[in-house]
Amino acid sequence: MVLIGKLSNRFVGLWNSMNDTHSTLGTVLRGLRSRQGWTLKEMSAKTGIPVSTLSKIEHDRLTLSYDKLQQLSRRLGMRMSELFAEGPDVEVPQVTARRSIGTMERALRVETDNYDYHYLCTDLRRKRMIPILTRIRARSTEEFGDLVTHPGEELVYVLEGRIVVHTTHYDPVTLNPGEAIYIDSTMGHAYLVAEGFEEALVLGVCSSAEDGLMDSLMSLHGEVAA
Repeated sequence: MVLIGKLSNRFVGLWNSMNDTHSTLGTVLRGLRSRQGWTLKEMSAKTGIPVSTLSKIEHDRLTLSYDKLQQLSRRLGMRMSELFAEGPDVEVPQVTARRSIGTMERALRVETDNYDYHYLCTDLRRKRMIPILTRIRARSTEEFGDLVTHPGEELVYVLEGRIVVHTTHYDPVTLNPGEAIYIDSTMGHAYLVAEGFEEALVLGVCSSAEDGLMDSLMSLHGEVAA
């Protein structure tokens, strides 16, 4: 019984350490700066971002445009996706009880001409799936531009409105709320609002066997909003 109690306490401690912290861009930067022993002024010199801006980011009062995030990750020698994950790269115990609660308030929001993306559950790194809540605004292929491609596969489920899905090898298909489509993401694709609707809301899940899916998706986007 004593042995069981000790093992139980060890598991609870491990579980709590994995779930007690919720990271934001601010906590990631603050933790990195603390580990390196840098002052805000020193980090400013390394990244080219003003001290006042870094201070606001660390206190979660400001975020950065996509270009600035690229600059920050490049100068710090980090991948873009690491700015939206917990803690440093350390050996992670192989525990199958990972969990993350996704909310709009904690989502990473990315605005583009065609879509408003909300990346969910960004506190987990090395995810095999990338869940994205997306509001679609583009109504024509001319407005949308070139079809997009990226590694992996994806599922898109319509929550509100109606969409028309354009792909390289198939005729366009119209989807209503409660309907979904699963495609090869390496095939050119675009999601458009169907005629008679101002916009549509969909839940998408992207997955890939390759590393860096988050970075591939982010490279398709424009500016990151607060």
